[in-house]
Amino acid sequence: MSSITCSVRGCHNNWVKRRASLQQYCVVHGKTRAECCGAAFNLYPPPSSDKDRRMWLKAVNLKKPPKKPYVCSFHFVDGKPSDQHPYPEKWLGYVTPPTKKARCILVRLPETPSTSSASQETDGITEMTDRMTHCDASTQWEYLHMEDHTYAVSDPLHCPHLHDQTTPCPEQNLVHAELLRNDRLSLLYTGLSLDAFEALADELTAGCSISQLHPKDQLLMTLMKLRLNLLQDDIAKRFRESQTMVSRIISQWLDIMEEKMRCYVLWLPRETIQATMPQCFKEHYPLTTCIIDCSETPLQKAHNLDSRGESYSHYYGQNTIKFLIAIAPCGLIMFISPAYGGRSSDKFITANSGFLEYLRPGDEVMADRGFVIQDLLSERKVKLVLPAFTKRGLPLSEEDTTNTRRIANVRVHVERVICRLKNYRIVSETVPINITPKLCRSM
Repeated sequence: MSSITCSVRGCHNNWVKRRASLQQYCVVHGKTRAECCGAAFNLYPPPSSDKDRRMWLKAVNLKKPPKKPYVCSFHFVDGKPSDQHPYPEKWLGYVTPPTKKARCILVRLPETPSTSSASQETDGITEMTDRMTHCDASTQWEYLHMEDHTYAVSDPLHCPHLHDQTTPCPEQNLVHAELLRNDRLSLLYTGLSLDAFEALADELTAGCSISQLHPKDQLLMTLMKLRLNLLQDDIAKRFRESQTMVSRIISQWLDIMEEKMRCYVLWLPRETIQATMPQCFKEHYPLTTCIIDCSETPLQKAHNLDSRGESYSHYYGQNTIKFLIAIAPCGLIMFISPAYGGRSSDKFITANSGFLEYLRPGDEVMADRGFVIQDLLSERKVKLVLPAFTKRGLPLSEEDTTNTRRIANVRVHVERVICRLKNYRIVSETVPINITPKLCRSM
């Protein structure tokens, strides 16, 4: 019986407290409550009929009600279920929201040019007032409960340029014209010079119209998210848009940029790699085709336990995403893999990211000690250049030490390229969980 508890949210009355109240001393009668007044409260089971039980559960309003939702006498108008008040009504732990009534939409007549006399203008205003005041059977009604999810609809009174999707915004309302006044500000907000931003906008914005916002403003909004990793609420305030519309624009523009800018990351021919090779490679590693490395970025912790386990990195002690990058000896990025969970090994990412499809027999790949991919490259007749490993805790020989230093001297270029990528804070700070579908393949 000790398991019987009041089911109302926030109420902690149960059978144990009821029995304890019977042993309390009654000041009025000078006896225990069991001998005079009885228990301080009682617990009542739900009705047996289906209809009354449904009304009982509706009054309790629990997402996961127990099998027998008992309710104590504190929540009944008469102190117990009665004929007039058979269901709990008092102190139910929640507030019933008031219902919104439908209201009439005032239809305004289109304005006409002021070419008539003053008397005609007065008559027109009077006619408009009559139409706004007197509503007939054809009056349109707006149901507010049907408009609860139209978050992206902007108020035309605050944004006059949103009346027509095809009409471009006035010049004074263009956010990119206000923010990108010179190269310094353009580098701050987008990571590109002003000329580079204009050239990129001319290429990407052709035929792209996601919302009434100017296409260059939409592109600037996306680049500001990538460059500064601003909160969506902050971006919404800057661009005078709703937060839902900002999320939709960024999501769709990431797809557009991925589709149209894929051609900028290309694998160079072997002749071009040899012709642009720096002197530091020519001296000791003249046959090097690419240098590879993996980089990790903190990730917002997911609610799903499987995704949280796949993205947990024991090296960093937190949830991360991991991606593979390959550069030419001259420093040009030739390959970037999709992002994987931080749990994935370097070998797994190399084998599953499609990087091996770009290699040809006779190539040389330079990597770090974590890339134990000799078996994968041997099948393709590709040579792997790695720093020397220590054996049984013994120190490296003089030759191995010299070779390791030479590799580290030229491998530093891939670290510099990763640092250039992480100037965009979206891959250097904690990545929001809602952007991971755009980055990750395996999560």
